[in-house]
Amino acid sequence: MASLCSVCAPRALELSPAPIQFPRPQFSTAVISSQFFRQISLSKKTHLHTRTRNWIVGSVTEDREVVPVKDKRPDDTETRLTQKGSDETQGLSASSSEGGGGDSERLTSRAINAIIVLGFGSFAVTKLLTIDHDYWHGWTFYEILRYAPEHNWIAYEQALQQNPVLSKMAISGIVYSIGDWIAQCYEGKSLFEFDRTRLFRSGLAGFTLHGSLSHYYYQLLEVILPFQGWWVVPAKVAFDQTVWAAIWNSIYFVVLGLLRAESISNIYGELKSTFWPMLTAGWKLWPFAHLITYGVIPVEQRLLWVDCVELVWVTILSTYSNEKSEARISEAAGEATLSNPSDSQPPENQREK
Repeated sequence: MASLCSVCAPRALELSPAPIQFPRPQFSTAVISSQFFRQISLSKKTHLHTRTRNWIVGSVTEDREVVPVKDKRPDDTETRLTQKGSDETQGLSASSSEGGGGDSERLTSRAINAIIVLGFGSFAVTKLLTIDHDYWHGWTFYEILRYAPEHNWIAYEQALQQNPVLSKMAISGIVYSIGDWIAQCYEGKSLFEFDRTRLFRSGLAGFTLHGSLSHYYYQLLEVILPFQGWWVVPAKVAFDQTVWAAIWNSIYFVVLGLLRAESISNIYGELKSTFWPMLTAGWKLWPFAHLITYGVIPVEQRLLWVDCVELVWVTILSTYSNEKSEARISEAAGEATLSNPSDSQPPENQREK
């Protein structure tokens, strides 16, 4: 048996097939090295790109401030602020539109006032300088200026003889208008920004009342005190600055109040508060002027002299009268605002109510 196995074993080995050997791929050293370095280069580029992107994102993230996310629903405070901002914007737009309209109205008013002043001034100067235009033939300019005052005075005396009351009314109306204009300029208004209505009221009071009443008053005073003694002039001054001054000041204030369409109670209050101050203020001016009025000036010429002094007095009188009226109007407006506080509250408070 053993010999059989020893004989069969070599035979079996000879008959078993030989193992299959696959051919190994043949790579050159250059190809392997190029592929290796290419992979290293790609990995470095990818890593560098990733680091660069992370650095950029990180730097931007660090620079930006983190804002906490709020609820998208606006609260009451934001709503009120938004409404207030819209109201202020609307108010600014309205005020700007009103300001534009006010500027145009102001320019128009100034233009009208300039036309009135320049027109009447040119007319008056022309009438005074052309009093002798019928006799100018051959006259020099010096001769025209020389004879113009004398001939204007002669024309005034002729007008007094023909119609004394109307002539004195015209002079008083002009003087009271100019006096109120001076008063408005003294109060701070520019030359062409005066109140035309106020000027018209003062001129109307001077034209309709002062000229006519003064004409009859000076004649009546000569009847009451017809004497020629040294004491007559002081007596006339005393009577003028007590009785007549009180009467005329009261008439002036009442007439201006009626022309302003004020109530009787307001007119009485204004007269009561200004009666004594105005009477005593006149004592600082008129006694010295009336020494000339009753001691030097003839009866028919007295009103012209008095009207020249009235340019100063009307300025004081008009200032007193209109200051009281404007103060009362401002006080009434303030009381109306206090009595209706809802109008003075801001819009957001009214909406909350």
